[in-house]
Amino acid sequence: MIRVFGHKAPDTDAIGSALIAEWYLSEVRRAPAQAFALGPPNTETAFVLRRWHLEPPEVLTDVASGDRCFIVDTNNPTELPPSIREAEIIGIVDHHLLAGGLTTRAPIEIAIRPVACSATILHDLIGSDIGRMPRDLKGVMLSCILSDTLAFRSPTTTPHDQAVAVAEALAAELDIAIPGYAAEMFAAKSDIAAFDEPTLLGMDSKAYPVGGRMLRVSVLETTTPELLLRRKAALMAAMPGAAAQGGADQLLLFIIDILKQEATLLVPNDLVARIAEASFGTRPTGDTLTLPGIVSRKKQIIPALTL
Repeated sequence: MIRVFGHKAPDTDAIGSALIAEWYLSEVRRAPAQAFALGPPNTETAFVLRRWHLEPPEVLTDVASGDRCFIVDTNNPTELPPSIREAEIIGIVDHHLLAGGLTTRAPIEIAIRPVACSATILHDLIGSDIGRMPRDLKGVMLSCILSDTLAFRSPTTTPHDQAVAVAEALAAELDIAIPGYAAEMFAAKSDIAAFDEPTLLGMDSKAYPVGGRMLRVSVLETTTPELLLRRKAALMAAMPGAAAQGGADQLLLFIIDILKQEATLLVPNDLVARIAEASFGTRPTGDTLTLPGIVSRKKQIIPALTL
């Protein structure tokens, strides 16, 4: 059996693409597979799974030597199970930069493409067999695309993600009005009342080396940024512990306002102030910095980070 999974701190695309890939491998490629998650679903993903009547995948803590693994939505070893280098990787589907560090025992199939969403790549790989994919998985596929593109607001969106052949076609077939459904998804994503500050900081967080330091870059996408900003002091107080736990020198938190299409960076110390000035050309004068038009970690934040 092939184990299919995405990255740690999984989002809708990581879990949704694992479920889609499970069906693709099992039903199209005739290679039995099972989807797993490297953590519990976030509130948006939980909403999507309920909406399409699917159970969350079993949480996988590690893999073993000889396990056959198919990876979606990442190719970064730091975002994968601790023993991933001991397993047999048989395929990767991803839309992020090539991180390096993974090795395989034989040539494998890799699809890393500059689109907004791993589910879009899977749509293309499935090809004409998309017609027989179950309705619930088509709903998940549409949800992945809407989540990763912020309903086509993100600069990561490509014409292909939105095209009548992909997202719009899925919505039409499912009789889904994209604006209303996306609003429901983003309302679920914005429901953070049940989470403490360390959990929020780790909910969507990835580590990157910048200027000789390891930075953990966390983003929280929301339609109600004011709810997070009310907890600003507590979030900043939790940052040192969250950074250390992730093996980083500093954690950067960007609160993404989906509707205004802007980011607010919390500035707890002089190091973050210096990073902000070097990266975005503006020296913060207080403990926050508003960055109009910034919504994508992958395309706008990470490429800009410098020290």
